[in-house]
Amino acid sequence: MTKAKTARGTIDGVLPRALYRVRLDSGEEITASISSKARQVTVKLLPGDGVTVEISPYDPTRGRIKERLT
Repeated sequence: MTKAKTARGTIDGVLPRALYRVRLDSGEEITASISSKARQVTVKLLPGDGVTVEISPYDPTRGRIKERLT
């Protein structure tokens, strides 16, 4: 089983269907959704917020937002 990579980034934009455009600190841009744990806590995400993202090992352009950084 392959492991997902974790990276830090900043939200660039809000997309339809609860997706977000995230620019990683490495300069890459990915599309990410909110993890179910963060969704239960009702995390509000706006452009400019720092986030921790888990990048899919199968599609490196997709990810899951694990937490919002302060």
